[in-house]
Amino acid sequence: MRRRVRTAWLFLAPMLFVLATVAGWPFLRTVYYSFTDASLADLDARQWVGFDNYFSVLGLPSGRVLYDGLLVDPVWWRAVWNTVRFAVLSVACETVLGMVVALALNAEFPGRGIVRAAILIPWAIPTIVSAKMWQWMLNDQFGIINAVLLSLGLIHAKIAWTASADTAMIAVLIVDIWKTTPFMALLILAALQMLPREIVDVARLDGANPWQVFWWVTLPLIRPAVMVAVIFRALDALRIFDLIYVLTPNNLQTKSMSVFARENLFEFDKFAYGSAASTLLFLIIGLLTIAYIRIGRLSLDGGR
Repeated sequence: MRRRVRTAWLFLAPMLFVLATVAGWPFLRTVYYSFTDASLADLDARQWVGFDNYFSVLGLPSGRVLYDGLLVDPVWWRAVWNTVRFAVLSVACETVLGMVVALALNAEFPGRGIVRAAILIPWAIPTIVSAKMWQWMLNDQFGIINAVLLSLGLIHAKIAWTASADTAMIAVLIVDIWKTTPFMALLILAALQMLPREIVDVARLDGANPWQVFWWVTLPLIRPAVMVAVIFRALDALRIFDLIYVLTPNNLQTKSMSVFARENLFEFDKFAYGSAASTLLFLIIGLLTIAYIRIGRLSLDGGR
């Protein structure tokens, strides 16, 4: 057993080295910059400022006290709320729809292989390409979405889906759900394919209807796989950037934590402030993931 463990670490060593080089070192540098006043104009002229980028107190001669930093920045907390809301809604919808699609694809019918391949097309399209495609479709002047809804009488005037504060988040959710539901369906379908047919057949012989078979037999057996799929998708949703950046640029209603960090890092030339936002983004994602694993009592080491 010790020899097998040593062999496993030997095979993992190159991957761990590359991961530490391309991810670990930049992350540590980002954390370091968050405690300085670094600027893109001259990174070497940085000075250590401690936690000032996160929280600082400034006393004025008049006696008034000003609070500054990321932890009291309303724009940052709005970005946190937008990101968490987007992640919860998108992952929930994609899990439910992915389950429906997976159950349909798990049934036997002619042409099942072709349908399985076709359902993956939205997921295979690069995010930037699908975002630009949907941006044209959702355009308020000549988009096909408004044209179809007007012809059906569902709306009475054209809607600026990606520009309006009321519909911007809805537009982003629609595009993300369309694109990522096949990913959830693929993972859930893999779990369904591993189920022993004998268990389902016995439940049917005992008189269970299709809903009872799904709720009491199928769902408990595939629950670990579904929870792992939710973790993967939630990690991706919490760091959403490209879809929002293309569909709804400069929109406070949809600005995510990643968009906020990018703006401060490069556009506003507040490199240290953006580094602090990136560090908090990592911590928030890590804490939410740990909480989900604890609440779901999920084991990632192969045990029960």
